[in-house]
Amino acid sequence: MKKLFLSCLSVALMGGIAMAGGHEKGTLAAVKSKGHIQCGVSQGLPGFSNPDDQGNWSGLDVDFCRAMSAAVFGDADKVKYTPLSAKARFEALRSGEIDVLARNTTWTMTRDATLGLEFVGVNYYDGQGFMVRKDSGMTSTNDFKSGMAVCTNIGTTTELNLADFMAAKGLQYKLVGFEKADEARDTYGAGRCDAYTTDKSGLAAQRTVLTNPDDHIVLPETISKEPLGPVVRQGDAVWEDIVRWSLNVMIEAEEYGVTSANADMMKSSENPSIRKITGAEPGMGEKLGLDNDWSYRIITQVGNYGESYKRNIQDTGILPGTRGPNALWTQGGILYVPPLR
Repeated sequence: MKKLFLSCLSVALMGGIAMAGGHEKGTLAAVKSKGHIQCGVSQGLPGFSNPDDQGNWSGLDVDFCRAMSAAVFGDADKVKYTPLSAKARFEALRSGEIDVLARNTTWTMTRDATLGLEFVGVNYYDGQGFMVRKDSGMTSTNDFKSGMAVCTNIGTTTELNLADFMAAKGLQYKLVGFEKADEARDTYGAGRCDAYTTDKSGLAAQRTVLTNPDDHIVLPETISKEPLGPVVRQGDAVWEDIVRWSLNVMIEAEEYGVTSANADMMKSSENPSIRKITGAEPGMGEKLGLDNDWSYRIITQVGNYGESYKRNIQDTGILPGTRGPNALWTQGGILYVPPLR
């Protein structure tokens, strides 16, 4: 019995050492070793991930990548961006080419269960729609006719949703598909398609860069649910938690009114939840393998979710109105995350 006990103890100890070694060799260690986070983003989608003429990236997804960098490195700018097509994005993550995918990617059961990847949350609730030219006379999808040509991106849920929607209406259509969103947009803009379909946020963003935006309208119907969010590889719980809680803390900070401008003042709050967000409550960072100011740095260097949304989506004119489902649950939306405790 003594020998059996010692044998079991040895196996348990070796398992613990292997687990610790696995963490040391995980994504967090690799990221720290190379000194930056490699973030997979779109090939250019205003409001979400888009480079300017100098190659500087901005957008809601970019802010999320910067938040992770602030948490891990103490510097929001230790990020490198890899533009990826819809077709290439998952393999780039699986292969280790990128550390996290933040590319307006829809969370579905098939993707979650079969790709060896893990969705960690939702940073934008969207739905698929259609854009058409005003002079087409179409004001609703009820005006669609058989034989129409529709531009879209291939290798996406958009392509599948389009097929289901047209089949349900009993309509034949011509798919004009592209790997790059700007190619689909430009082909539609050149008049080679009767409609352009993608997520409604994408339609609003792409409409702003058409030659005459006012010549085009987004139809009122929403034909799908598209919860968009960041993705990591399965099997690395430490990195998964850092990615998930970097997003969650931005949303929770908005809920508690903690902003980039007042975070220092809010450190003295008597509310324990606010003290956790601002790093005034000890012990939170060590749960993620980070220091205690990880969340404070996210808020001061990047801002809460509302600040990021306003800066990238509303102030740019992409979707200048109300936030709809992307408002906090306390303000009529569905944005809701587990508590930071």
